[in-house]
Amino acid sequence: MTTRMVSETKISRRDVMKAGATLAAGLAFGGGGLSLLTSCGQAGAAAAPTATTSAAPSAAAAKAQAQTPPEWPWPYQPLDPKAVAQKAYEGFYEAACMYGAFNAIISALREKVGYPYTTIPTQMARYGEGGVVGWATLCGTLNGSAAAINLVSKDYSKIVDELMGWYTTAKLPTFEPSQPKVKIQTTSVSGSPLCHVSVTEWCKASGAKSESPERAERCARLAASVAAHAVELLNDYAAGKFAATFSLPASISTCGACHLKGGTIENARGKMDCVQCHTPHQ
Repeated sequence: MTTRMVSETKISRRDVMKAGATLAAGLAFGGGGLSLLTSCGQAGAAAAPTATTSAAPSAAAAKAQAQTPPEWPWPYQPLDPKAVAQKAYEGFYEAACMYGAFNAIISALREKVGYPYTTIPTQMARYGEGGVVGWATLCGTLNGSAAAINLVSKDYSKIVDELMGWYTTAKLPTFEPSQPKVKIQTTSVSGSPLCHVSVTEWCKASGAKSESPERAERCARLAASVAAHAVELLNDYAAGKFAATFSLPASISTCGACHLKGGTIENARGKMDCVQCHTPHQ
């Protein structure tokens, strides 16, 4: 009687150990293995396809995993500035200035070139709204356009320099939508690539408030204007016709003699007009 009970106990323990090993194997296989375990009491033919489908990656997924980004710079094809401008205008109202400009250029390249631009999540540019999450530093339209320029050209510094210089001296915005969300007419010269200065100068010229629908419309048109000009510069560069025309403000050489690299004080850096914010020495 005692021998029989011991024998039955040993068998029971072996069964438990086997069951535990089976469970561990199922867990190691993840969802597919768990499907098999839960379907043991069901028809095997119905359970097997479920495990195979969940575990095996599709051919498209396997191909995507095998792809690696091409070497920088990425390929560029000439784009339509007007189409990019309209896309940027609409994009501003989706996720603000930097997204509007960046998404417009990248979306156009996605349609024209395809991969690798199909891999870029343009929502990554949302952070640039209002000069970087409202800090009113670098204008988001410049930030987004410069990011796109950098992606497609090793000479990005020359092209971005030209774009930034144009931004500070041009009467903006230049873009006029066929169906504007708000009617505005005022343009202004910022003298600076900073969101803070750019918005303030336009508000002073227009009489509009900085948080008004009119100012938002101005920035939507600004995104369109800057993205379109960035494309014009890139198109010229691709065609071998790019030529820099912007000259640094006179204050850079005057003030820079002391304050910039090589100067007697050398305590500053930059290319912005010094006297817009600082009173020049007498």
